[in-house]
Amino acid sequence: MSKRRLLAIILAVGATGLPITAAVAGDVNVGINIGVPAPPRIVLPAPPPVVVVPNSPVSYVPSVDFNLFVYGGRYYTFRDGAWFYAGSHRSPWTFIATERVPRPVIGVPVTYYKVPPGHAKNMERRAAVPAGPPSEGWCPPGQAKKGRC
Repeated sequence: MSKRRLLAIILAVGATGLPITAAVAGDVNVGINIGVPAPPRIVLPAPPPVVVVPNSPVSYVPSVDFNLFVYGGRYYTFRDGAWFYAGSHRSPWTFIATERVPRPVIGVPVTYYKVPPGHAKNMERRAAVPAGPPSEGWCPPGQAKKGRC
């Protein structure tokens, strides 16, 4: 193949490839979605007063309307099904996987949550509904599908 013919092929491919590349490049969207929830927008102008959870090394903040715990010099919050931590009251909040949250924080009784976790809400609902035989119209969640009610 001659140099002239090779040059013509390269130019032809390049000429047809450029408009395609430009059209594709205009439609590209860049985003990162790895399943990590966005951190909460919590602003604490000063360290909040804390109260120790009885029989626990964890403290909670009763003066706020969201879940806020203090343990080991860090702040922890549970919001929208995810845990976050901050190094101080002024630090930015960072997502933390549930298995990495310290056990004492996870072990805080639900009564010290301002907004109980979803499973705790379901437990409270079940406790509020009188348990009786299925003939009385109440059946625990999931049991009807199993044919137990």
